[in-house]
Formats: sequence, structure tokens, C-alpha cells
Amino acid sequence: MAQWLRFQHQGKSGLGQVQGDQIAVYEGDLFNGPKATGETIKLSDVTIDIPCTPSKMVAMVDNFHALVTKLEHAVPAEPLYFLKGNNSFLAANQVIRTPKSYSGKVVYEGELGIVIGKRCHEADEAEAAKAIFGYTCINDVTAIEILNRDPGYAQWTRAKSFNTFGVFGPYITTDVDPSKLSIKTILNDQERQNYPIADMIFPPAKLVSLISQDVPLEVGDIIACGTSVGVGSMKPGSNVSIIIDGVGQLDNRFE
Repeated sequence: MAQWLRFQHQGKSGLGQVQGDQIAVYEGDLFNGPKATGETIKLSDVTIDIPCTPSKMVAMVDNFHALVTKLEHAVPAEPLYFLKGNNSFLAANQVIRTPKSYSGKVVYEGELGIVIGKRCHEADEAEAAKAIFGYTCINDVTAIEILNRDPGYAQWTRAKSFNTFGVFGPYITTDVDPSKLSIKTILNDQERQNYPIADMIFPPAKLVSLISQDVPLEVGDIIACGTSVGVGSMKPGSNVSIIIDGVGQLDNRFE
């Protein structure tokens, strides 16, 4: 298992692998054989950046049995998804902000993120599994009152693409089996979500394969796997953490 991150340090961008409270610095392309420089930096001395720059974030709807059951929706026969705007991407420890144009409830959604490591188009499941570089934590923030405001059209992209609403990181973790893990969301020290990734309707390799039939997945792209029960709103001044043991902990404040 390796945990990769990108960071800012003394005015420069960097790439590295987390090793306890240190970062082993690397150079080159994260997805194409980066080389260790031999330098180390204290993790506490850097500002963490988003761990990669996706060309797109593909985000799932109704991908957990427990949530589908609660909502009394049919189990989907194929992945249901939308795209989050690239402007929304936000790193760990940064502030999630309500847009000036919206005064309604803003909700958290703790999710697993799949990070694509090589181009993937019209792939079968075996090819899709090989295209997965690793996994990250996601908070798929939503302006929930916009979503179904117009009865004729559900506004998924608009409700979820405001600046700071596409939170992911802090790391990309490789060589981990997410099917054995759980996702927790902690809001102001209270656990609000705790659900097993094994409850996913379309697990990672199948999900990547099916989406790749429609949309070419590029290196660094992210698939937000959808959330389960326990979604709720955040009040200004709240601290929210998405925790996937073995993958990472994504901490942010909401204002």
C-alpha cells in the first residue's frame, strides 16, 4: 500500500508518498513511474493539494442497496451518473463555502473515489480493474434545495458543481481492497454515516467498465461511487470529516 499526495511547500508544488509524519518526495508523473529524490519533508510543514487533476469527476446516484431501499427506488439496471464541474474541486483542510446565489441547505455526502491510472474506453472488467490506480475520499457536497426545485428537470450538475463542492483527497491510496472497508462521515465530532463499501450495487471494476462503454476515462479521472444513508446538512462553522480506514481522512470546514 502506498499513499500519494501533492502539496505546496515554500512556494513550490511537490509530489510525494506519505510515510508516517513525513513525506518522501518524488519527481515526475504520478501515473508514469515517478522517481524518489531521497528528500523528505514533514507532513505538518506542507499545504496539501488535490492529489491529482482530473479531466472529469463522474459521480454516481443510487449505487448502494441500503439507500435505494430507504428511498424506495428500484435497484438500477445500469449506473446512474452525472458530472461535477472541474471548478468545484477542493483539497483537504480547505473551506467549503456556500455560493452567494444560494441560501438553502448544503449537505455532505461521504463517498469512495476511484482514481483512474491509465486511459480506459470500452473496457471489460479485467481491463477496468487494471486501469484503477487507487482510491481516495470524497465529500460530494450538494446544494440540496436546487436539486429538485424544477419539477420538470432534476438539476444534479448545478446542485453539485458550485466552487468548493467537489472535495477529494488528501491522498490516493494504492493496493487496497475497498470491498472490506467502511465509510464514515463525522460532523462536529458526531458520526453521521457509517456504511460498508461492500453494499455497493456496482463495485469498482464493474463500475469503471460500464462507464467506459459511454465515456472514455482519462488518466487522473475520478469516479465518485455514490453515498449511502445518513446524508445531512451542515451549518456554517461546521467541521466535516470523511474517513475510510486504510484510504485516508478528508477534513474540511464549512462556512
